[in-house]
Amino acid sequence: MAEEKEKGLPKAAIIGIIVVVVFAVVFIVMGQKQRFAPVVPGSEALDFTLPDLKGKEVSLKDYRGKVVFLNFWATWCEPCKREMPLLERTAAATPTMAFLEVDLDEDGETIRAFFDELGLVHLVPLLDVGLETSRRYGLASVPSTYFVDAGGTIRHMRIGEMDEAELGRGLDRIR
Repeated sequence: MAEEKEKGLPKAAIIGIIVVVVFAVVFIVMGQKQRFAPVVPGSEALDFTLPDLKGKEVSLKDYRGKVVFLNFWATWCEPCKREMPLLERTAAATPTMAFLEVDLDEDGETIRAFFDELGLVHLVPLLDVGLETSRRYGLASVPSTYFVDAGGTIRHMRIGEMDEAELGRGLDRIR
């Protein structure tokens, strides 16, 4: 009587399939690591591309080599309104730094009127339409500020309104 052939795939094929699936999962997870890594002091600032008030696309990577003050805010936020004059004075006094102001999903006309009313000319307003950048940064509240060094590393982070002393502490960490 002939031996009955074993049904199904050989063990080596099954092991091979498992190995391929495991490598595929590891590859996908590692490729998405930056997407899930927390944005905290010591981590690399996540790049983004957002339009300014004129529709020009601005990327964080465009500022590599320059110290960046990255602030998430909104016109309806009272603490944001209170700290904007301080940020404007600081930006005017430190022209070697970039002051990027990422607005939370408001239209350009509202932001333009806000900037005109407060006389803000040294800050760069950016439109986070759809809040994708805010989500990637894990934004919990506004204002939220990231002090990014010239190499693209976040050196200090502040959630909430800043006074002059807090702003100074953040700037000291990136200079």
